[in-house]
Amino acid sequence: MDALIAAARHQFHKRLFETNTLTLTTSGVASNADTSSRPSKAISRKVVDILVDEQHHEVAVIDKVSGQTLGKQFEKLTMEFLRDTFPQMQSLRPGKWTILQLGNNNRLKTSDFAQYEHLAYLNALTEQNAQLAAALGNDYLVAPDVVIYRDLCEDEEINESRKIVDDTVSKMADIRKRNGGKPILHASISAKYTMRSDRAQNSRTEALNLIRNRKGHLPHIVVVTAEPMPGRLASLALGTGDIDCVYHFALYELIRAVKEVGSEDAIEILNTLVQGKRLKDISDLPLDLSV
Repeated sequence: MDALIAAARHQFHKRLFETNTLTLTTSGVASNADTSSRPSKAISRKVVDILVDEQHHEVAVIDKVSGQTLGKQFEKLTMEFLRDTFPQMQSLRPGKWTILQLGNNNRLKTSDFAQYEHLAYLNALTEQNAQLAAALGNDYLVAPDVVIYRDLCEDEEINESRKIVDDTVSKMADIRKRNGGKPILHASISAKYTMRSDRAQNSRTEALNLIRNRKGHLPHIVVVTAEPMPGRLASLALGTGDIDCVYHFALYELIRAVKEVGSEDAIEILNTLVQGKRLKDISDLPLDLSV
């Protein structure tokens, strides 16, 4: 019997093929490849070949799917993978967890969470004052692709094993439901099917806004991607201070593919990212989020 995360990883890859997110064109180009880049086409095709040959997935041949459609499907499948895994980490990270795909069309925003609820008040002020809006802008309100948040606890839960709180203490603790707060944002996940320079910059900007505008505990800030090019992965993964880590949908297969068809530079960059713990496999994400 496969371990939970191993089974979920296999299912994640299976769903990528079943939903026609990861496909090939009639000329054999993978849907996550940059069609103008020979190395990108070679590496992404090799990853697909490994997944098909060794995990027995079936890949569809489709000549054109819009990038926006692929991006939304990748977000949804990332959310499903996390729903299948992270809530099962109760021995490491107990709690009542909700995992949602947000995006720009969802009514739920970062201001609906405890660390960022003050942003709703700030947004209301800027709507009434054009000069203030011009000075502050509106990029402080972030709508992450996928979020994990923790529901608040009743006193009965807190006092389950012994009496921890009563009416005289802990009157402003965020986790305590009777204090009337909002859910606590645990993780912001940016899911990018591919990673061109503008997409990488968007993820970094979102991360910096979450860091700069919070009150209280900083949520996990991570990126999940299917980008095949080590150089583009490095544009976001290298360095510290904003994003926790970048997670690849098939890192083990990517390492093999780059060694077989990539350049010496690509191999070196990928080794730097992996050894420096700036790039990990999707299977590492549920456990890392339990910290």
